[in-house]
Amino acid sequence: MQRMTTVMDRRKAPPGIEVLTLGSGVGVRLYRPTGVDTPAPALLWIHGGGYVLGSAAQDDALCRRFAATLGVTVASVDYRLAPQHPYPSGLEDCYAALGWLAGLPSVDPARVAIGGASAGGGLAAALALLARDRAEIPVAAQLLVYPMLDDRTVGPDLDHPGHRLWTQDSNGFGWSAYLGDADRQEAVPARREDLSGLPTAWIGVGDLDLFHDEDLAYAERLRAAGVPCEVEVIAGAFHGFDRTLPKSAVARSFFDSQCAMLRRVFTAGPVPSPARDGHADDGRPDTASRP
Repeated sequence: MQRMTTVMDRRKAPPGIEVLTLGSGVGVRLYRPTGVDTPAPALLWIHGGGYVLGSAAQDDALCRRFAATLGVTVASVDYRLAPQHPYPSGLEDCYAALGWLAGLPSVDPARVAIGGASAGGGLAAALALLARDRAEIPVAAQLLVYPMLDDRTVGPDLDHPGHRLWTQDSNGFGWSAYLGDADRQEAVPARREDLSGLPTAWIGVGDLDLFHDEDLAYAERLRAAGVPCEVEVIAGAFHGFDRTLPKSAVARSFFDSQCAMLRRVFTAGPVPSPARDGHADDGRPDTASRP
């Protein structure tokens, strides 16, 4: 399947998409908005595929939609895949792309968000932690679309007929390929103890998604750490439902919710989390959970 992806990536990019290779060797697909002349917000997008599959090209339509809807520059990163390149290879590729994007003349470095779906959402969460720890590149927000956050979501007790496209067996394979012999307390976002000081977050997931419980648990931990976090739960939705039925009303509403959060952040500026001293700000913005 990785070889099939490579063959598909050889196709010529549609008009309006710039295919670039950074000095670090990381591949990036760039989507620029029309009619925007001054430094504007930007979104670094990270594709899904269980850490072992996929490419930036698979999300061309989605990234162009973000750019057109929000009037922002979008960069989608072609990070290295496991098991050939286990942690932290892919994460470091995303970090390199984030620094490059924030440095573009057309981008306002104070208004750069990160986002991704599935494993891309997991990498976005890990990237938010890495950017916080290194304190080199500010991140305005993290958009986590049914993110793959916890390597412990495996085993027959999690089997459910509503789990489509990604099951606990697939999850176990993806995580083991990605993590190798890495320190899981450091590499897995859901295992990280300190979530304070992270940028405001949006987490969306269906209630028939394998990641439903771990995503909601992560949202609660973010809130407990003082990080503003909006949650969108879609009743009856399975993993990747919005990609399977992109024109459905529920998929359009799901996308609109993501854009609404990004628009608020890009308009008002990033919402700061409290300092990493364990004390939450009682004046944090309200969060929402929609069944």
